[in-house]
Amino acid sequence: MIDFMQWGAVLGLKSRPRRTAELKAGQLRLVAITPEMLLAEQEADAARLGSLLRARLTDEWPPVEWEPYLHKMIQKQYDELPASFGWHRYVLLTGGLGRPRTLAGAIGGFPRAHGDVEIGYSTLPAFQRRGYATAAARTFVAWLLTQQCVHSVSAQAYLQVPESIKVMERCGMGCVGEGDEPGTVRYRKMRSLQ
Repeated sequence: MIDFMQWGAVLGLKSRPRRTAELKAGQLRLVAITPEMLLAEQEADAARLGSLLRARLTDEWPPVEWEPYLHKMIQKQYDELPASFGWHRYVLLTGGLGRPRTLAGAIGGFPRAHGDVEIGYSTLPAFQRRGYATAAARTFVAWLLTQQCVHSVSAQAYLQVPESIKVMERCGMGCVGEGDEPGTVRYRKMRSLQ
């Protein structure tokens, strides 16, 4: 992964944060996590995070795959480049329109070399096999590929997790070889040349 500050300069991101709109994927809402939400999550303050999101959190939050070191990395990027808001982490909310909103998972992206953004996604067990990861990933990939200087979007998965591979394929990504860790594969979708 390249340094986000270097990539931010390439993208022309200024130091002022800009408002990032909520992304919509069918019944899902992808809400960009703010530094305040990130802190509540880091402190395992589910009540505060739920209040900030205006959503219910289940006992399954946070996802078991979520690695705590990412909190510090994302916070550093927010501190050094506030305009990076919206690139790193979105939470997936179900419900709305008269139904209570519930936090169902997360998705985010980080810059790599040559205009590539690597994404990661996770849904909580109670929300798996409902198409939420696919809907969120399709929406996020499409949004990323409209951003200046993003030439491709990639993701990695372990071969023994075919559900993740199916999500990448449903997003239009094709296998481009081995991933960074043993037993992983990398998939990528390039920006269409028009």
